[in-house]
Amino acid sequence: MSTRTKLDLFKPRPQWVRYCVTYFGLFLISLVAKVTVRGRHHLPKKGPFIIAINHFNLVDPPFVVYAVRRPINFLAASDQVVDWYNYWAIWLYGFIPTNRTQLGPSTIKTAKRVLKEKDILGIFPEGSSLSNELRPAKDGVVYLSATMRVPIVPVSVMGLSKNIWENILKGVRPKVRVNIGKSFGPYSLPKDRSKKASALKKIGHKVMCRIAALLPDECHGAYWGDPSIEIYRNKNRL
Repeated sequence: MSTRTKLDLFKPRPQWVRYCVTYFGLFLISLVAKVTVRGRHHLPKKGPFIIAINHFNLVDPPFVVYAVRRPINFLAASDQVVDWYNYWAIWLYGFIPTNRTQLGPSTIKTAKRVLKEKDILGIFPEGSSLSNELRPAKDGVVYLSATMRVPIVPVSVMGLSKNIWENILKGVRPKVRVNIGKSFGPYSLPKDRSKKASALKKIGHKVMCRIAALLPDECHGAYWGDPSIEIYRNKNRL
């Protein structure tokens, strides 16, 4: 039985469309939210690179676009339910669908093509696990960075409540903070398959600690108390 959804038919819009949507989004977000962006100077001047972002809210992507101000090719779960009031945004901007119940080879192929074309790939390492605390990373971000030899830029988004649209309609503008950390990697993976899985998990842990360094302690979740977080904080100097 097929588990494909209508979101599996999506794809990133042409770059010029995403440029136009970006500038429209800058205007719209400035109206509905108070956004503070720190660390934009950490972004590489040109691609390819991967942006790794925490995922606390379904509307995180527009705020990442607002902060980066360049077209981003997002990898996003297509086997999820998206409410109509969020659907229009992903339709307008597009994304690379990732069906976790029936992952197609085209997902990885498309992501690699983005990086080959020296563009920016946006990944939420935790998957679609929406929470107020960090959770373990999936293997995709490390695999793509190591395979394509591109750096990773950690990004955090904070301040978006679950009932954001309800608050906006009431005239309450959320205070959103987007922090951008120093880029790192790429790492190398062992050729031995028996060691590769362990390496993916170990490096994935480092990726999440880099993101944790951009978030308050109470959001660290699975990475609470890791001593490397404070080291990364000092390196970012935000």
